[in-house]
Amino acid sequence: MTSFIIDAHKGRPIPSSWKQDPECPFCWIIKGESPAFKVFENDKVVAILDILPLRRGHTLVIPKTHISRVSELPPEFAAATGEAVSKVANALANALDNTALNVVCNQEYAQAVPHVHYHIIPAPKFGSSVESLKQERVTTPLSQKEMHKLEFQSREELDHDDATSLIKRIHARL
Repeated sequence: MTSFIIDAHKGRPIPSSWKQDPECPFCWIIKGESPAFKVFENDKVVAILDILPLRRGHTLVIPKTHISRVSELPPEFAAATGEAVSKVANALANALDNTALNVVCNQEYAQAVPHVHYHIIPAPKFGSSVESLKQERVTTPLSQKEMHKLEFQSREELDHDDATSLIKRIHARL
């Protein structure tokens, strides 16, 4: 029903008031110059599936202005990003039947792309045999460095078919 409205905005120029960085991969996605599995989009924010997810459904919510630090994000983009995080987190939790999520925004430290973005990361579902085995093996608390290493090592490239299926489930709940 609204596809003609969406089509009318394809290829439209980015407002000059929005900052862009020609080297930023998120800016490429925002401008439509790089592919992404879009979960949600409005005039100020885009949400995409992470291409190297920590867990299935790992989503990035990105304001459509190139600002490196969340502490410097203009109020209108901060508000729009916060609304999108809440909306996408709700849809993702329902799509995965898992309300346990981590929402993280890094500023400089551990920020792989210097463009404000929030990670919505589904928590593991304990009870599956693989997760239970992992939990049984852990007898002493892990250091932060060890946890980061294990999380990074568990990443796999986003599967196209799984992403397409998951996008449909999330869209149905937005």
